Parts: sequence; structure tokens; C-alpha cells
Amino acid sequence: MSRNEDRIVRFSGIKPGTYTYRIMLDNDFFNEYKNEEIEDGKVDFEVKMERSERVTMLTFSFEGTLTTRCDRCLGELEVKVSGEERLNVRFSDTEESDDEETVVLPEDAHELDLSPWLYEYVAVRMPLQHSHPEGECDPDTVRFLSDEENQHPDDYVDPRWEALKDLK
Repeated sequence: MSRNEDRIVRFSGIKPGTYTYRIMLDNDFFNEYKNEEIEDGKVDFEVKMERSERVTMLTFSFEGTLTTRCDRCLGELEVKVSGEERLNVRFSDTEESDDEETVVLPEDAHELDLSPWLYEYVAVRMPLQHSHPEGECDPDTVRFLSDEENQHPDDYVDPRWEALKDLK
């Protein structure tokens, strides 16, 4: 059995109706994508599949935590992610879709690996800025950074910026 067996939805042999799947994403899953910002994670998905003859609607609800690095102190930081997304699956040998919420599969397709969508849904919900709440950063790093800022007088201008002003 492959490692992503639980992330594959099978269409063959499934009658029209509503089905619910639970998928847990963990370290192994996030390591497959080699995203430098996501070091670790545990995200729980509930996937509801509404199956009909020609179209299948997938609704993803998820909640969990990701481990990343703080932008200020580079310390380990856990961020919460949650959301709800939809994906329509249509079967056609002739059609294509430009809609990002719709995937078109060949008529004879019998399964779909949800991994790319699961990863995308989590990654886009990750905050753009990652930082500890005020006062929770590594005190040694904060002290070092504040010492660096205080080494120059208030009117100090980096000579590299001064040189760039002359390039008009």
C-alpha cells in the first residue's frame, strides 16, 4: 500500500450519493512538498463527496497547526490553519476547464489523488507573516537585534543608499 493511499478517492464502483472521508496530514506529507516555510504540521481534513453520474462535488473542511520559523527571532512557531474549500470533478474526454475549482478527468478515470489540493488549501491559509506575540520571541535574539539597531545615530544613512541616489 502506498503512503498516500488514504488521500486517493475512488470513483469506480461508488453509487451516486454522499460519502465522508477523514484525512490526517502529518510531517511525512509536508516533507514530500519540501516547503521551507512549513517544517512540520498536523492538519485534519473532513472531505464530503457528493457523487452523481457526471459530476462529483468535494467539500473540504480542515483545521490544524503548522510549525514554521518566526520572522523576528527565527524560533520555532506554531500557527493555526483552518478553512473550507470546494472542488468539482467532471468526467469528459473532450472538455477542459479553466476554473480553478473544477478538474476534468477522462471518462474512464477511476480515482483521484487529492494530495495537491490538500497541500494547496493548507499552504494558502498559512499567514504571510509569522511572528510570536509581543514578548514571546527568543530574548537573546531580540536583545542582539536591538543592540544592532542602537549602534548608529538616528540620522545615520547607509552609504549604499547614498550611492544609489547618485544614479539618476
